[in-house]
Amino acid sequence: MTSATAPRTAPGTAPGERRAGTAAPVFTGIGVAAPNGLGTRDWWRATLAGESGIRPVSRFDASGYPATLAGEVPGFDAEARIPNRLLPQTDHMTRLALAAAEEALADSGADVGQAPDLTAGVATAASAGGFEFGQRELQALWSKGGQYVSAYQSFAWFYAVNAGQISIKHGLGGPSGVLVTEQAGGLDAVAQARRHLRKGSRLIVTGGVDGAVCPWGWTAQLTGGRMTTVADPAAAYLPFDAAASGHVPGEGGAILVLEAEAAARERGARTYGAFAGYAATFDPPPGSGGEPGLRRAIELALADAGTAPQAVDVVFADAAGVPSLDRAEAAAIRAVFGARAVPVTAPKTMTGRLQAGAGSLDLAAALLSIRDGVLPPTVNVRPDPGHGLDLVTSAREHPVRTALVLARGQGGFNAATVVTAAGS
Repeated sequence: MTSATAPRTAPGTAPGERRAGTAAPVFTGIGVAAPNGLGTRDWWRATLAGESGIRPVSRFDASGYPATLAGEVPGFDAEARIPNRLLPQTDHMTRLALAAAEEALADSGADVGQAPDLTAGVATAASAGGFEFGQRELQALWSKGGQYVSAYQSFAWFYAVNAGQISIKHGLGGPSGVLVTEQAGGLDAVAQARRHLRKGSRLIVTGGVDGAVCPWGWTAQLTGGRMTTVADPAAAYLPFDAAASGHVPGEGGAILVLEAEAAARERGARTYGAFAGYAATFDPPPGSGGEPGLRRAIELALADAGTAPQAVDVVFADAAGVPSLDRAEAAAIRAVFGARAVPVTAPKTMTGRLQAGAGSLDLAAALLSIRDGVLPPTVNVRPDPGHGLDLVTSAREHPVRTALVLARGQGGFNAATVVTAAGS
C-alpha cells in the first residue's frame, strides 16, 4: 500500500511519461445525469444559464435531520429507460449510470458490438451508492423479515454491479472495474481507463455516477462534518465565499467514452478533447504539519501533460465549501498559477457534491467549454478576496484549449487532470 505521507502517482502516470508513438487518448462520448439536467444537452444549457438543481430533499423525509437540501436528478423514469430484466438487479444509482452510459455510447457513434474481443471495457468510480442498496435491505428486514445483507456485502454488490451491468448491457468484454476514492474517483477512473488503453484496449466507458440520498447514506454523510445545515438553496453551498458553511450533497455524474487516438481516428470519430495529463497524491496525516497534496498533484498533472501553467485557460475547482479546505485549495492554485492569474470555476454549486460522480461531470463541463469557448459559472457565491482567485460567477465567453480539473476525496485523496483540445 502506498504510504499516506508520500505523494502517490498512479502506476503508468509518472510525470512526463509518454509511450513512444502513442498519442493522448480522446473523449468521443458524453452522457450526463445531473440534478440540474438529465442528459448532456439539458444539463449544459441549465449550467450555462446558472440554473441550480439544489432543493429540499424529496426522496425521503429529511425534516428531522440537520441538513435538508440535496441535488436530486429530476425526471428519471427507470421503467422507461432501463430494460425490465435489469430493474430487479439494480438500484437507483446503477440505473442512472446505465442511462448515462447509453447516452455516452450513442454520442460516441462507436459500434461496440463490432469491436474486437476484449478491446472495449469499463472503468468507473463509486463511493456512496451502496448505501441505497443497504437501505433497501434494512427496510425489507424491518417490514417483512426479509433476508439481511451486511453493509460490506451491500457495498461490494454495488461496486461490482455499477461497472458490471454496463459491461453486460453493451457487450463490453474487455477489462472492467470500479475505483473507490470518494470525490476523487471520477478522475481516478478515467486515469484507469487510460492505463487500459495503453495496454491495448481501444475503447473504455469511464467516469462515475454516485450519490446516497437515503436515510442511511444521509446519516453517514452527516458524521463527516462537512455538510451545511443552511436551509436556503441559494445560500447553502458557497465555496470560496466568506459565508461558506459546508457543502450540499447530490446524486449523479457523467459517463464518458475514452478511446485510443488511433482507434478514434480510424473510424472518423468526432472528438471533444484529449486526456493529456493526470496525477494523484495523498495528503499527509492530520496534525503532521505537512502541506496538503493538491499543489503537488497539479504540478505532476501538468508535467504529465507537458503543459506549462500559463497555458491553462481554466481551472475547475474541487470547491469543498468548508472554509479551511477552500483556503487550502486556493493556496494550491495560487502557488502554481499566481494570484488571479487563471479563471477558476465550480459549476458543482448547481448540483451539490456528487462524490465519485463529481470529477467526471467536471470533466464533461471542461470538454464542452473547449468545444463552445465558454466557462460555466459558480453560482450564488460572492468571492472572498482573501482567496486571491479569479472566480467565474457568471457564464464567461473565453477561448479554452487547456483545462485543469481538480478533485479531493475525504480521507486525503487528491486528483488533477489536464484535458486539451484534440490535436493540441
